[in-house]
Amino acid sequence: PVWRADRPQKGRYQEFYQCDVDVVGSDSLSYEAELVQIYDEVFGKLGIKTVTRINNRKILAGIAEVAGIPDQMVDMTVAIDKLDKIGIEGVRKELGERGIGEAAVAKIEEILAIKALADLKTALAASETGLLGVEEITQVFAYLDGYEFKNTLQFDITLARGLNYYTGCIFEVNVDTDAHPTVKMGSIGGGGRYADLTSVFGMKNMPGVGVSFGAERVYDVLEELALFPAEDAAALKVLLIAFDEGSHLYAFRCLNQLRAANINADLYPEPTKLKKQMKYANDRNVPYVILIGENEVTSGQLSFKNMESGEQEKLSTTEIITKLDNSPS
Repeated sequence: PVWRADRPQKGRYQEFYQCDVDVVGSDSLSYEAELVQIYDEVFGKLGIKTVTRINNRKILAGIAEVAGIPDQMVDMTVAIDKLDKIGIEGVRKELGERGIGEAAVAKIEEILAIKALADLKTALAASETGLLGVEEITQVFAYLDGYEFKNTLQFDITLARGLNYYTGCIFEVNVDTDAHPTVKMGSIGGGGRYADLTSVFGMKNMPGVGVSFGAERVYDVLEELALFPAEDAAALKVLLIAFDEGSHLYAFRCLNQLRAANINADLYPEPTKLKKQMKYANDRNVPYVILIGENEVTSGQLSFKNMESGEQEKLSTTEIITKLDNSPS
């Protein structure tokens, strides 16, 4: 858990969880491909349709070089990073306010309109750094060739990300608004390659790449789309309720049988008032309870109650185990 000083708002809380995946010690672009797959698999399993955008900081450096403003790359990327919020007119205005000339702004705008990597290669022909960035992006896509995506991956030349320690591929994940038009949320994941970030801590020449999940934002999206399961497979499935001390001892033996059958079961710790025990079962959202009193101990036929329907029947412990094994988790 970490904290920020910003004013809280939807999807941006003062306390949040840093939820990352990082690989440190290798320049291999196969790790960029693995991180893309991790995003795709996680959001696929959560049922959230997403668009993962990918770009490369070297491409952005190449744009700055071709535009004749290599020393103003940071100013350029800060402005470009706001494109989705302020539009191209807003970016054009901000670039001008940051002292970038009209000719350079026009060149930047021209290149930002490019969608295909082949066309970008031509546009950045005068920049060795930019061409290297195109080559790296192409290699990542080559690693992913044949991978069956559950969600969308796309190259986005306008993706900049504001953190200046990124040196190579950068990523950002957004909810797919075509699939989930009602969801209004910023990015739910992001990251990138950092060539020498560890030098800040005295360890030079230790490249790394990593991505982060916006855990709180993901939670908010899951909640808004009602994607949380109605029942947790690991949640308590049945609660045993005893009416007296003798029944409690018997219930404990039944509890052991249920647990031996891999059924998540528990016994209320004392044979107190039925109302209190039933309230506990309701508070825990337990789907089933087993009621055990003197008659149940004598007959071996336990009162098995479905808490949702209210249906109650007399069953042996063995029959209850069979019924619970066949019921939804």
